[in-house]
Amino acid sequence: MILVSVGTEQFPFNRLMQWVELLIQQELINEDIIVQYGTWTFLPSGTTVYRLVKEDTFRSLIRKARVVIAHCGEGTVLLLDEMQQPFILVPRSVRYQEHVDDHQVELALALAEMGVPIAWSPGDLVRFLQAPFKTSISDVTDSSAQSLCRSLQSHFSPT
Repeated sequence: MILVSVGTEQFPFNRLMQWVELLIQQELINEDIIVQYGTWTFLPSGTTVYRLVKEDTFRSLIRKARVVIAHCGEGTVLLLDEMQQPFILVPRSVRYQEHVDDHQVELALALAEMGVPIAWSPGDLVRFLQAPFKTSISDVTDSSAQSLCRSLQSHFSPT
């Protein structure tokens, strides 16, 4: 089973749902999909959907999932890291009116430097789903942590 989650953000994340729909149509996903959709206005066909899920149920779904596809929200990243399940993150972007700014894109760029899988396109999802792996931000080496700090500083420092 694949769990797709976007948290409770007020902005729809239809781009990710369209990617999932495409992978289903192309038969690149052939397993059950559970979607926690929040405020999405487009839902992929053939999936089990929940607008919101209580935390204990959400944790249970994560444990049962072969892989989790999730937005790049800080809370979600920390929970997925704690749960130690294979996951890939898809950052929301202001470009597509999925958030008020690009902090998820900036976080994704920094996490990618640490080896955390990030999907920038449907192809990234396909590659990860074919060979998912567990990753942890808690296993960061000192040099990786310093690199992450420099990267975050460059993204968040005022010009």
